Amino acid sequence: MEARLIAALILTPFALAFIYAGVHEYLRYKSEGRASYGLAYDEETGTTHVTGIAEDEDAFDPEEYDPDNFNDPDARRDEDDDKA
Repeated sequence: MEARLIAALILTPFALAFIYAGVHEYLRYKSEGRASYGLAYDEETGTTHVTGIAEDEDAFDPEEYDPDNFNDPDARRDEDDDKA
């Protein structure tokens, strides 16, 4: 196989995914208007993800994160096993 063909085959899925995401975002913009994106914190899992943020809400600020407030059931179970 020629090198150009191999490169095209490798890059095609990424190009298609990029085009799909662009079309999807454009259609969302046309139906819902401008969006504000930011980090959202999930207290159950202790993870953050990028999502649309409502205008009346604040985005998650990593500087204000306190890891001691995270409730991880697995960590508690491990601590209980260590004590036993």
